Amino acid sequence: MTSSNESQQSPSDVSEKPSQHKSATLLDALTPIMALIVMLTTAVYLFSSDSSSGANQIALIMAACIALVIGAKNGYSWKEMEAGIVHSVSMATGALLILFSVGSLIGTWILAGTVPTMIFYGMKVLNPEYFYAASCLLCAVVAISIGSSWTVAGTLGIALIGIAGAMGLSVEITAGAIISGAYFGDKMSPMSDTTNLAPAVAGTDLFSHIRHMVWTTTPSILIALIGFVILGFSSHGASTATDLEVTLSILQSQYQPGVHLLLPLLVVLVLAYKKLPAFPTVILGTFAGAACAAAFQYDNIIEFVGDESLMPAVALIKGIWIAMFDGYTANTGDSVLDSLLSRGGMSSMVNTVWLILCAMAFGGVMERTGLLKRILQSILGVVTSSGSLIFTTLASCIGANLITGDQFIAILLPGRMLKVEYTKRGLAPVNLSRALEDSATITSPLVPWNTCGAYMASTLGVATIAYLPYAFFNLVCPLISASYAYFNFKIEKLEESEAQEVAA
Repeated sequence: MTSSNESQQSPSDVSEKPSQHKSATLLDALTPIMALIVMLTTAVYLFSSDSSSGANQIALIMAACIALVIGAKNGYSWKEMEAGIVHSVSMATGALLILFSVGSLIGTWILAGTVPTMIFYGMKVLNPEYFYAASCLLCAVVAISIGSSWTVAGTLGIALIGIAGAMGLSVEITAGAIISGAYFGDKMSPMSDTTNLAPAVAGTDLFSHIRHMVWTTTPSILIALIGFVILGFSSHGASTATDLEVTLSILQSQYQPGVHLLLPLLVVLVLAYKKLPAFPTVILGTFAGAACAAAFQYDNIIEFVGDESLMPAVALIKGIWIAMFDGYTANTGDSVLDSLLSRGGMSSMVNTVWLILCAMAFGGVMERTGLLKRILQSILGVVTSSGSLIFTTLASCIGANLITGDQFIAILLPGRMLKVEYTKRGLAPVNLSRALEDSATITSPLVPWNTCGAYMASTLGVATIAYLPYAFFNLVCPLISASYAYFNFKIEKLEESEAQEVAA
């Protein structure tokens, strides 16, 4: 996934006297949530898939304002609530930096011919009937190897979307397959940050956590693959064999595809495998793309810049610079190909950053004023059995993803609050860690204003609400986890020695 930054100022740094604050009522806690649901529903009704281009942001800010009023009513000062907002937004700083760097990476990789080369070879080897399932498997394997769904989406994902568009296949289904595979691999990789965070919060070790997740992730990915195979055989690409040959010919003449142009992809995958942090990995991948562009795509850069008065070296610098901040604009003469390859640049991520900032501001107010904690306490009050506790964990994490807009908060808050209840009921901590991953990690890309959902939509160029029905793995896994809880299947108990220690 991506790593979050630690805040320089925690909300707890603000001095306060507990007696000054009134305890939030359930009505207090639910009022901003209900207002947000109404506003988001209205935004989707009025603006459809374009709701994340501004309407959702307004809804999140208005809901944050309602939470601020409730917080003031309960005795919280503006300084305290502002500190909560700053702390929450600071946690997303790492994600925002990665978003901007991925925008530059996409622009330089298209300019360098890296993305066109991946599309070229992909069209040659991928059969349309198995394309969706193959995309899912490919992303799963790479994500397990490097432990990052974001890196997979920002590299292989953009190429697979391009291949789907060139073949006349559904980019929405393709995005769902990419996300399904990427999150399966990320979830099962010992190098993933969330896969390390969940057992740390629950109090178990990494590999016990991964072994316990096999029971829910394996059937989930198999169901997803079956779904993609069915969709592949039931839907046929709009492009004919002649169309595909024309597309391949255009790519061949325009970008001269070759394995040497895949060097930027190799750089990113090696650095990710070496566990270099995401931001420097993507930046170095961008520089590698810029170097490839300068070395192999001189004519394309000169045409892209469109200023013959410039010296060659100056034109190269200007073309790469434009691709990094404003993306690349293709001019192949084929409208479909041009729309697929005219992408990237830091500027393309500005709207996504806006959405994330608004979501984190709302989540920060909800957490700082105790409204989120009040909701979690109410949910915990309905727990009557081990199964209902696990089901409550799943629901709490999904709700936290919706409210806070950040998967790390969705793992940390419910995990900390529910950990004691698991030990009280004699449940092994692997049950909690698996439930955290089966819900908080898996559903994060399904929420448009969540950092993961916003990233996937911007990187793949497909709205969250459009790919959501096809993210089969992400939809099925929480359901399988909930069914295990209901039937008390594969729920591990504490060892007798551990239970005695807890009792003591």
